[in-house]
Amino acid sequence: MNDASARRRMDAGDGTVRLSHPAKILYPETGTTKTDVASYYLHVAPVLIQWARNRPATRKRWVDGVGTAAAPGNSFFQKNLDTGTPDWVIRQRLHHKDHDAVYPLVNDARTLAWLAQISALEIHVPQWQFSDAGKPGNPDRLVLDLDPGEGAGLAECAAVALIAKGSLDRLGLPSLPVTSGSKGIHVYAGLDGRRSSADIAALAHEVALSMEHDHPELVVSRMGKDVRRRKIFIDWSQNWQAKTTIVPYSLRGRPTPTAAAPRQWSEIATPGLAQLGYREVIERIDAGLVPVIPPPSAC
Repeated sequence: MNDASARRRMDAGDGTVRLSHPAKILYPETGTTKTDVASYYLHVAPVLIQWARNRPATRKRWVDGVGTAAAPGNSFFQKNLDTGTPDWVIRQRLHHKDHDAVYPLVNDARTLAWLAQISALEIHVPQWQFSDAGKPGNPDRLVLDLDPGEGAGLAECAAVALIAKGSLDRLGLPSLPVTSGSKGIHVYAGLDGRRSSADIAALAHEVALSMEHDHPELVVSRMGKDVRRRKIFIDWSQNWQAKTTIVPYSLRGRPTPTAAAPRQWSEIATPGLAQLGYREVIERIDAGLVPVIPPPSAC
């Protein structure tokens, strides 16, 4: 490989990012390259950043690509920044129980292109933002992660998502569905930021328990796999301060390059609902189809 093919500079907002080995295939089943990934993230930057801004970003990396369904590639989660991180990447220190970690903040397009450079295909963030003082703030959104157990699929997730919508509506929390790009659906509701992560996790748990009580044949609020067969597990715990969820518009490290995608409720109610590939997500954005979380009417 000559120098010209081994390096590529991409314009990214206020600067450039150098891609090493830009033709490297990260999704073998579709031939999707590192350049394709970087181009996608630059395209979705204006909408993804709205979901990720000022939040510590945990990255899931596939340095040698995702592999195939038969032979998945190796991956790892990364929180702390490497010493070789470019100095222009905005960062913030976060204290954990027994250590501190320095996280990147996905506040600009250039950082998204850099994440593509290091094969950080998935971006996970919490439901809160850092305050001006650099401390975790109260959550500004609630999330219910609908995860299908063995024997259940996206159709069952959609049914539960519609039930969750009704539950949140009754609490004065209009919601937005996001197909996760993996197996399930995430249901988000906006918050006014007055309640703590512990309070919101408790509220989400109450919603999950209520749904389980009313629909025991379809819903479970406990994590054990032995109780999840043919049911949808509502993971309410992702509202805890230390937990993260895939950020909408992030790619997924699946055999094909799907992405987490905000949807309209009318789509969730339509038979044949499917996860979206990254090109479909680009087409939706270009068509102006960019659903957002409605503001809370009460909490």
